[in-house]
Amino acid sequence: MTAELDILHVDMDAFFAAVEVLDDPTLLGLPVIVGGTGPRGVVASCSYEARATGVRSAMPMVEARRRCPQAVVLAGRHGRYGEVSRRLHQVFEVFTPLIEPISLDEAFLDVSGGHRLFGSSMEIAKAIRARVTEDLKLSCSVGIARNKLLAKMASRAAKPIASSSGPVAGPGIFVVPGGQELAFLHPRPVSDLWGVGPRTAEQLARYGIATIGDLAKVDPAHLARLVGRAAGAQLHELAWARDDRPVVMGRPVKSVGHEETFAVDVHDPERLRLEVARMADAVSSRLRASGLAGRTVTVKLRYGDFTTITRSHSLHRPVASSAELVKIAAALLSGAEVHQGVRLLGVSVSSLEARPDGTGEQLALWDLARPADGPANGASSARSDLDAVVDAIRERYGVASVGPAALVGASGLRVKQLGDSQWGPQK
Repeated sequence: MTAELDILHVDMDAFFAAVEVLDDPTLLGLPVIVGGTGPRGVVASCSYEARATGVRSAMPMVEARRRCPQAVVLAGRHGRYGEVSRRLHQVFEVFTPLIEPISLDEAFLDVSGGHRLFGSSMEIAKAIRARVTEDLKLSCSVGIARNKLLAKMASRAAKPIASSSGPVAGPGIFVVPGGQELAFLHPRPVSDLWGVGPRTAEQLARYGIATIGDLAKVDPAHLARLVGRAAGAQLHELAWARDDRPVVMGRPVKSVGHEETFAVDVHDPERLRLEVARMADAVSSRLRASGLAGRTVTVKLRYGDFTTITRSHSLHRPVASSAELVKIAAALLSGAEVHQGVRLLGVSVSSLEARPDGTGEQLALWDLARPADGPANGASSARSDLDAVVDAIRERYGVASVGPAALVGASGLRVKQLGDSQWGPQK
């Protein structure tokens, strides 16, 4: 935390929907919804015209269509949004190297070192908004405060407002001045605080705690009894605008994974084995591209009744080989019951570490059937060479250019890609 107003939170306005309108100007002024287009999909983003009808992010797509039947519903394009996000970060880097990405469309910036070159925090915020408009042809909202909690809330206060007559422009930049933090913070709903989800908000409401100001008045010991010691202590500090977390560059990745919700529950074990292979192959590619390997492989299954289970296997050495991860994930899947139907399937690798040279060279591997500390053999080197060749081909010709033969079907090679079905199944 800084005593000065040096923390900015920059948040793009209706980012995914705005990118779709940018690429197809005929959508301008229409209610646009981006997300999973199937009955089990969820809303990823929506234009302010759609928000005026009650549609919001994370809403089930079925409910969004009911509220806004005239909406243009589009499947998300994660690759395109990633491309625009990279250009957005190039704008940020002009003003400060202290950037903490939160998602594709938002980030915290510490601009304490940029005042001599670029002026006050307000002048920097204005310059960022101007560059985003000029370079990306999109808009963003900026919050300015002395810490991350207040800056994030301030950016929300800076945003446009949805109305039945069309979007109403917000201030674009909102500052929480020093000495006025509690006046800004305490009237806000308690659900605005980090760590207060719907269940916690409902629990607090039963005790008459509706606003952050109400929460601030609660004795910390009583709050600990309501939500637990750690959560209670954190919420008490936040309710008094105390947040000493710095802007952190390059937040370490804790896990790499893919998961997918199916349009209908899957009962066929062979189909599930193929889906596990797709996901494990994609996870291995992402690991190698990041110079990482992991020791723990996890398969996640959610059944039709929303019961969720996980199966994990930990190794003595980190792995990133496609063949190895596919084999481990398939073995984990085989130990799970699937006859009742699987709604969601996922594969992830955790306990990550950088490989010594940070390249795609694979460490010595082993078969799941033999001890992890057993002797390596020539197959490890062969798998490493194969992975390197696959990575090189994909780098040049695209992710879907090559993959495991088991994933080739009547429609060609089906590889899992980043963002594929991220918001639920498509129609």
